[in-house]
Parts: sequence; C-alpha cells; structure tokens
Amino acid sequence: MPHAVLCRALGPPERLDFADLPPAPVGPGEARVRLEACGINFPDTLIIAGKYQHRPELPFIPGVESAGVITELGPGCGEWRVGDRVITRQRTGGYAEEIVRPAQDLLRLPQGFSFTEGASFTVASLTAYHALVQRASLAAGETLLVHGAAGGVGLAAVELGNRLGARVIATASNAEKLAVARRRGADEVIDYAAEDFVERVRQVTDGAGADVIFDPVGGEVLKQSLRAIGWGGRILVVGFAGGTIPELAANRILLRSCSVIGVRAGEASRVQPELAKAALDALLALAEEGHLRPHIARTLPLRSYAEGMRLLMERKAIGRVVLLPRG
Repeated sequence: MPHAVLCRALGPPERLDFADLPPAPVGPGEARVRLEACGINFPDTLIIAGKYQHRPELPFIPGVESAGVITELGPGCGEWRVGDRVITRQRTGGYAEEIVRPAQDLLRLPQGFSFTEGASFTVASLTAYHALVQRASLAAGETLLVHGAAGGVGLAAVELGNRLGARVIATASNAEKLAVARRRGADEVIDYAAEDFVERVRQVTDGAGADVIFDPVGGEVLKQSLRAIGWGGRILVVGFAGGTIPELAANRILLRSCSVIGVRAGEASRVQPELAKAALDALLALAEEGHLRPHIARTLPLRSYAEGMRLLMERKAIGRVVLLPRG
C-alpha cells in the first residue's frame, strides 16, 4: 500500500503519522499520479495546526502541490496519457506516494523542469503573479520592495518583479539569503537584521519610497513598511510568516495616500477561476522560456516531513524544501 503523511489530530509536525493507506479508486475524468516530489509550503504548517482559513476534516493528508507521472486514467481524460509528467495542485493530499486528481486540474511539467522544481513552482509563483500583476499592476520602471526575499514566495516575487521590468529591492536576515536574492534578480539588497530598511529604502530611492511593497512576513516589518512606501504606493499583505498580525496606523495610510491590498491567490483561484487560468498560462509560458525557476534549498525523504516543515517554520530555508516519496 502507498505511504502518506496523515494528520489525525491538529498540532505540530511531530504529531503527524507516516501511514500505509489503501489506494484510492480512479473514477471517470480522474488520473492516478505516482508522485516523485512533494513541495512544502508555509500554509501546510498552519493547516495541520488548525491556524489556516481552510480547515479540512480529520484525518487528512497535507500538501497542496506535488509532481509526478500519470500511471492510470479513468474514462474521459481528454488528451492525457499514461506516462505524462505532471504537476498536481490540491488543497490536501500532496504528502504521499500517489494521488488521484481530476485530470482537468493537472498541469503539464514545463520542459526542462525536474520533479522537485515542478512540485515547488505553482503556489509561490501564482502568489507572486496574482499579487504583483493582478492586484498591484506593477509596471516597468517602478520600484518593488520584497520582504522575506529568500523564502520561496519571496524569491518568486523577486524573479517575477525583475522580469516585469521593476527595480527590485530585496530584504532578508543575513548575507547568504541576500546573495541568493541578488542572483535571482534583486538590484539592491538590505539586511534588516543589521540596518534600518526604511532608511535604506529612502536612500536608494532618493527619498521617494517604494511604489509596491510585497510582504509575506507581517508583524513589525509590515508596520514599518508604511514608512517605506511612496506616495500613492501599494502594500501587498501576502502573509504573516513572522508569526504576528499587526495593527496598522491608519494615519500613515492617509498621509502617503497608499493602498493596503490583501493577497489570497488560492481563494482568488476559486472565486475567479479565469484569473487563475490567466496567471497559470503566463507562468507556464515563462517557465518554458526559462525565465522562472524555483530555487530548491533542500530535498528530504517523505519520512522526514517534520524536519522539512520545521525548516520553513523557523525560516531557515533559502528557497524551497521538497519531500521525495522515493528516497
């Protein structure tokens, strides 16, 4: 029987079980995919603790994106064939050796992508695209400030912002992380553990501030971003990886005439599926052309799920962490 990581009770990663589960049946319009890689995303760590907007019924298998090979097809699967290399996207089920998904929800693995890259591409890239293009309308020549720039979604925003023609300023907590961000397209880098990022942003923008701020960190970083935003700028609230949800000073929003914009790419995909299709089409085209590629920090066996999740929770990973079901 295939192995999977099972959440029977809410709590930390160490409470999850590594279990044998019977294979799920394949119905009409469905495909069985032998998974070769399973991406770890920060929301996975929140879902298993009951701290995320989506709260699946127990027990469930965590994991929102993965990649592998189609091994079985039900009737009515269109042009898909057994042996096709695919990316799977789902709300749960990715930390496993195999998964059954509607064939219409599969994505073809971009040319030249490994399974580990495919399993860590869509969530971060879709979040970055939805935020920068569909929510903030980032334009060429504008200044983009990316916080948490060495994380998976932060690096995706750096790379995409560079591709869109923006001047990208990246913040992170040490030189090693900033070096990766610079290699991925950051024009300026700021170690916010060693210097005041607000003052540095003002310096490098001649006092104007950033046009767009992409913030997956939250907490004090988000509060201080109101001092770094330019007139009429857009602050993108992407998440709270720092662990704190702040209260914002409304007077600063007024004084800078700026917009504070919430970003929920997953929910937007469900409410406005045409937005998700447009974003995915654009992202897959960029990937095929070699312009977007995930930075893989670590690969671990599926059994090491707790170690991998801890790397994200403690913000120790530079880029993406991927589980390998087959060693």
